[in-house]
Amino acid sequence: MPSAIGRRTVWLLVAAFTLLWFGTLDQRALIKPDEGRYAEIAREMALAGDWVTPRLNGIKYFEKPPLQYWATAAAFKAFGEDEWTARLWPALTGWLAVLAVGFAGSRLFGPGAGLAAAAVLGSSLLAVVIGHFNVLDMGLTAFLTLALAGLLMANREAAGAAQGRRWMLLTWAALALAVLSKGLVALVLAGGTLVLYSLLARDLSPWRRLHPVAGILVFLAIAAPWFVAVSLANPEFPRFFFIHEHFERFLTTTHRRTQPAWYFLPVLLAGALPWTFPVLQAWWQEGLADRGRPFRPRLLLAVWALVIIGFFSLSGSKLPSYILPMFPALALLAGAWVAKADGRLLARHFAAAAVLAAVAAGIAPRVADRADEETPREMTSAYALWLTGGAATAAAACGLGAWLAHRGRREWAVFAMAAGGVVAAQAVLLGHDSLGESNSAKAVAARLGPTLRPDAPFYSVQTYDQTLPFYFRRTVTLVDYRDELDFGLLQEPALAVPDLAGFEARWRRDPLAYALMAPGTYARMAARGLPMQVLARDGRRVIVSNRPQ
Repeated sequence: MPSAIGRRTVWLLVAAFTLLWFGTLDQRALIKPDEGRYAEIAREMALAGDWVTPRLNGIKYFEKPPLQYWATAAAFKAFGEDEWTARLWPALTGWLAVLAVGFAGSRLFGPGAGLAAAAVLGSSLLAVVIGHFNVLDMGLTAFLTLALAGLLMANREAAGAAQGRRWMLLTWAALALAVLSKGLVALVLAGGTLVLYSLLARDLSPWRRLHPVAGILVFLAIAAPWFVAVSLANPEFPRFFFIHEHFERFLTTTHRRTQPAWYFLPVLLAGALPWTFPVLQAWWQEGLADRGRPFRPRLLLAVWALVIIGFFSLSGSKLPSYILPMFPALALLAGAWVAKADGRLLARHFAAAAVLAAVAAGIAPRVADRADEETPREMTSAYALWLTGGAATAAAACGLGAWLAHRGRREWAVFAMAAGGVVAAQAVLLGHDSLGESNSAKAVAARLGPTLRPDAPFYSVQTYDQTLPFYFRRTVTLVDYRDELDFGLLQEPALAVPDLAGFEARWRRDPLAYALMAPGTYARMAARGLPMQVLARDGRRVIVSNRPQ
């Protein structure tokens, strides 16, 4: 361990990081669409006890594999249903990725590099945000990181045959868990990296160390059982999952997530903050640093990052979190570079981060001007205060890091930078709860949920609030709405009401019923004379009953 700070201090810092990483998971309401969706699938899985067929709002949902659903459903059964347990799996896998990067960096490039790499990943804006957000990308990233670490460790010059075999079997197992996290993209990214690395380095040695027979058996033993079971229970699954959710998602714009080819460049630059400048320099400089060696780990890391951003840039479906799996590789390169860089150069990079944070602090108050009918100025002003405070604190911390680096106190400079990054990321997260009533049904569920009769039907008319079923602890009947649930409703059409005429007939006939709709839909229904008693209303939603309660 670095003598400048000592082993005990390192462990205290790791403990503090762990407490902060897990301690804020329940400080925000789940927001729509993703957080509500994945929490609700797990809630229904735990309630029904069906661990094979995922369902969203009671409807078959085959867009993603089940590993995170399983983990979250198990957490719900063990600890109860709340925000902390809903976000536990992304936080746990994110924490695991940080530790894996620190371990691999220490073994490959030295203890100082490993510690710096863990600090970079654990405080980069995108990694912190996604590690505290209930989506599937952090699970995929963590297991791809384990696979990458296993591949690097198996190919070290110091690794013996038996040790290399164990590391490669870990790689195969991690790839299986990555596939169960988000699908076949894990194999595409890993395979593409290995092919491009071999071409650039003219090095086929990693292929000779793959242990394909034992590895494929391990992979299939972990990944195959669910795919077989769900296909037997649902014959429609294979075509939808493998063709629609993989090839059509990549090659077409059917998921309406179209962005220009350069979309991920600003995502990378912003997501790597406050480490953007060291990351960019290390990606290029370290990637070329180990020429002449039989195996080039730095080049492999550089290629890993390049393949990921290149693959998703070509895709017809783009979201910011898609490139998260490149961040552990970049963190390893940045850690190796930071550990040996000249202190004055580090100081300039850290000072540049301080300037960017100061500029962000100056711009952040303008977020208040983003108010609209759905998100009033009171909410946006409160969020602007969080962002301003977080950016200003980050600017001070990065400035401190620059001063420490200039004085040669490299390790403490790294921790100052990491602290600034964590503060800024947590401000983005915690402050976002200021917008909670606009983006989540938690508040309306707390006010209204206890008064609703559980045996009365609840309709969702021409809309679907992904957080409502989780917070109301019940599914809703969709009316004239399909979207991502279209495939499931094709299999079980009786689970929804296809049009407004059918809804109106039911609404007038039901002894007591509830409905959720947007304000515009409510106005149109009221103009048609539909009997409705308003139970709750805000900028995004109106909840009504057909009879006085």
